[in-house]
Amino acid sequence: MEIRNLAQVNNLDLFTAFAEAFRDYEITLDQNEHERMLRRRGFNPELSFGAFDSGILVSFTCNGIGTFNNLFTAYDTGTGTLKEYRGQGLASKVFEASIPSLVDAGIRQYLLEVLQHNEAAISVYRKLKFEVSREFNYFVSEASALSIKEKSLPEGYSLRKITLSELNNTDSMCDFHSSWQNSFEAIGRSPEAFAISGVFSGNMLVGYGIFEPASGDITQLAVLPECRRKGIGTVLVNEMLTLNQHNNIKAINTDTNCKSIGPFFASHGLALKGKQYEMIRTL
Repeated sequence: MEIRNLAQVNNLDLFTAFAEAFRDYEITLDQNEHERMLRRRGFNPELSFGAFDSGILVSFTCNGIGTFNNLFTAYDTGTGTLKEYRGQGLASKVFEASIPSLVDAGIRQYLLEVLQHNEAAISVYRKLKFEVSREFNYFVSEASALSIKEKSLPEGYSLRKITLSELNNTDSMCDFHSSWQNSFEAIGRSPEAFAISGVFSGNMLVGYGIFEPASGDITQLAVLPECRRKGIGTVLVNEMLTLNQHNNIKAINTDTNCKSIGPFFASHGLALKGKQYEMIRTL
């Protein structure tokens, strides 16, 4: 068994290992979706590692590299082990083998997310000195289960397409800090994949939605607190539904401390599917 980085692993071999490792996972991806996910999350093959048995990738951690909470960060884009190789501690060995290279590259912390019902993985991460930083909900429904609600904006408000560069000073609209995969940095890695809509009162941006049509992913949705309950969020979701190209609609990693987004999604037919922990280890 050899542990080394993934720089020489081609996209197909990486996807094959990923698909096999996550065969029983709740959310499955095809190869295009997998490559899109890696790009969005900042995948760096030179700083990602795997265990190889006779040249075959059997356990891996794909790391995204970027900034989180103003620190240079590695993010677990996907850790998996083929079923027949589980129980050997390979994931932990791959992770520990990666640490010197990450530290040498200037990485200050390691960030990951894990399903709350995956008690075995959580136990491993705690042994590896990870601590829970936040709890997330994730919502998934078939697109056909969601309906476009008849809703128009109040007088003086307008909806138009905008670009990422127009989203300045949005903190006052947001109830929580976006997770790694939903951050502006992640969106900026492939901005052409996203549709961004803004609602304006005169010339002032009062709400916006960021949506990835190919995956059905509601990436960000925010409205100024004083402008809520005016139908702005519904109009933004309606716009997303008209653009959707996927069988599902999903919203991944909404902070459980946010008490407004859950009931809003439920009112539109977007169901709570499960919960995750965000965990961080200082390097």
